[in-house]
Amino acid sequence: MNYRQLIRETNFEKMLNEGVYDPGIFKAFFLAGGPGSGKTFVTGSAFGGTGLKLVNSDTSFERGLSKANLSIKMPDEEEYFRNIIRQRAKTTTGNQLDKYLEGRLGVVIDATGRDYNTIQRQVNNCKVLGYDCYMVFVNTSLEVALQRNQNRPRTLPEYIVKTSWDGVQQNIGKFQYLFGRSNMAIIDNNKSDKELVTDTLRKASNFVRSQLMRKPNNIIAKTWIAKELQMKRLGIK
Repeated sequence: MNYRQLIRETNFEKMLNEGVYDPGIFKAFFLAGGPGSGKTFVTGSAFGGTGLKLVNSDTSFERGLSKANLSIKMPDEEEYFRNIIRQRAKTTTGNQLDKYLEGRLGVVIDATGRDYNTIQRQVNNCKVLGYDCYMVFVNTSLEVALQRNQNRPRTLPEYIVKTSWDGVQQNIGKFQYLFGRSNMAIIDNNKSDKELVTDTLRKASNFVRSQLMRKPNNIIAKTWIAKELQMKRLGIK
């Protein structure tokens, strides 16, 4: 084991040990929004300072592209190697999420929302552990999504943006049923930057913070917390 691996594992162990005192304990927020929706901008403000652990395969994916000297413009001729890196990124973030959930830490799971089955499986896995699950859905028109995509560093082909947008839109009703309407915020992000700061960001931030103020109510969560606190009092942990 090298020095960096040791530091990473030590940090993870520290987080797991402090999980019972985590302010976002037993809270899982899922993000949804297609390419060009402005999801990163909106959620960066909404979750800033909350201490929630972000799980986003795009970060690992872009890092992998850079290391492999592949273009972030996603040219067709690099698709084979790009898919390998994408799968590695998903594996890495999947392992990261497992470790966060092991400590029952509060998490933010960032995805497009196009793959409903994957999100449904993750929600079910979280609920089995006692998590309360929520969704922040960042919504835009197709026209706005296409326009913003052209201004992104990692520009996607137009057909991918359209396909992703269609898939995400078709899942809105499913997500409302899965999470419950009161546990899902649909954020309209078609507005100008000035309006974003005064309206859209406030709505997203208020939703997140109102959920974080609620103590875990699931009997599984309550039992786990009580057991962890008792073990700490006894000096076992």
